[in-house]
Amino acid sequence: MYLGYFLAWFPMVLIAIANAALREAGYKRYVGELAAHQISTLTGCILIGVYVWVLGSYLELQSPGQAIGVGLMWLAMTITFEFGFGHFVAGDPWSRLLHGYNILEGRVWGLFLLWVTVSPYVFYTIRA
Repeated sequence: MYLGYFLAWFPMVLIAIANAALREAGYKRYVGELAAHQISTLTGCILIGVYVWVLGSYLELQSPGQAIGVGLMWLAMTITFEFGFGHFVAGDPWSRLLHGYNILEGRVWGLFLLWVTVSPYVFYTIRA
């Protein structure tokens, strides 16, 4: 079961990239960088939520513990991808990567990570 959810994480990257492309090419120039970050975080949560809901129809979770395990696995994969790709491939400095987590400056990216982590459990609970 975890293998299916492991593989199901990869389309989440494509969803996130499409969401970021929409932000960059669409509304960022109209609302500014911070507001675009916040809007993009919200739309990312919605898109991932829809994906996880649909995914639950195909890969049924068997227990609350399994749902929590899937969420933690996705969290680890997301953070590893974000920092690994961002730093070692895109060449972003660590300070820039960490900037997205500064809630005191209105950066709400951490809420997206929280949603990625808890969404399997939330939807498992709703379906149960």
